[in-house]
Amino acid sequence: MPRETGFKNAAPKRGHAHAGRTPAAVIYFLSVVSAILLAATAFVLVTWNHFDMAGSFSWWEILAPALTLAFVATTVLGRWRSHFLIRWIYRISAVWLGFLNFAFFAAVAAWIFSMVAGVLPWHLATATMAGIFLGATVVAGFYGLVNANWLRVTRVTVKLSHLPPAWQGRTAVLVTDLHLGNVRDERFLRHVVERIQQLEPQAVFISGDMFDGTQADFQRLVAPWKLLSAPAGIYFVSGNHEEFGERGPFLTAVRQTGVRVLDNEMVTVDGLQIAGVHDAETQDPKLFGALLQKMKLDGRRASVLLAHQPGGLAVPAAAGISLQLSGHTHGGQLWPWSWVAARVHGRFAYGLNRHETLQVLTSSGAGTWGPPVRMGTKSEIVQIRLEAADGL
Repeated sequence: MPRETGFKNAAPKRGHAHAGRTPAAVIYFLSVVSAILLAATAFVLVTWNHFDMAGSFSWWEILAPALTLAFVATTVLGRWRSHFLIRWIYRISAVWLGFLNFAFFAAVAAWIFSMVAGVLPWHLATATMAGIFLGATVVAGFYGLVNANWLRVTRVTVKLSHLPPAWQGRTAVLVTDLHLGNVRDERFLRHVVERIQQLEPQAVFISGDMFDGTQADFQRLVAPWKLLSAPAGIYFVSGNHEEFGERGPFLTAVRQTGVRVLDNEMVTVDGLQIAGVHDAETQDPKLFGALLQKMKLDGRRASVLLAHQPGGLAVPAAAGISLQLSGHTHGGQLWPWSWVAARVHGRFAYGLNRHETLQVLTSSGAGTWGPPVRMGTKSEIVQIRLEAADGL
């Protein structure tokens, strides 16, 4: 067992991060999402037909929109009930959504090529090129499926001022965004745990979204954590997907595995301050700052903060945090959303970066949300080697 000192319970527990969201707002949101996805589906089908590539596959005109709607429907139903039929329909429709993403941009490329070809003095086989663009969708989709299921280890060295001698040269593991639920289950987690155990880390940090937010047998999903041991402990804070409703059942299941849930609190292990703030609380800068202040962090010692999203960084920087460990972004997960993630989170969308004196390490995560597809990003666990900065 790790040696813990200076435990500070910093705040009461919160469970309903989205309690203010009205049914009318939810219906409106789902209607908008459904309309956007159906419009994208229609655009792809119209393009396919325009360039005479439908052939004998006219049944796609029924199946494609059905799969699109099935994704929205099972996403909603999964929040209320756990059933194998819901899970399998979700998985199939989620895969389709990944292919739809690539097919949409392939269709855009086909139309652009067609317009350019129309003003050129020589003839170009636009239908053939359109077929190549849309055919590339299949290749990209299958590559994305394989890539998303290829778990890699990313190694990073982090230098911290005032690092306790006991932690010099030691390693820890950061794992985020497992999204256990309709697509990823305990078999996936067992594989993750085995990879982590092979690295023999001193500590393991789980920065949120262990669950996808769907109804499930939570104890069964997280049971593989019981197989993992780390001398300095295993720590968890919630992400936004644990905050869709009451987060209590998720946290209870995690605690039962022996993983330490950091309930807006700090522990000191062999001189290293390890703090954690749940995702909902980090969204309110005043509350976030107050929680960190109550922890009474010692600026003469290095500190690590688990916070799901790499945002609001002025708050932990002002509190004197040395290193923040985050996830959430998935690195954008698949093109072109990787570009969107970079626009939203800037350089903090992925990797190790600095905000004033605060270092921020953001992982692209081990799992996926929605389409189990990755393009331009990787599923990873991060091995962190800690070293003292400038001999401090």
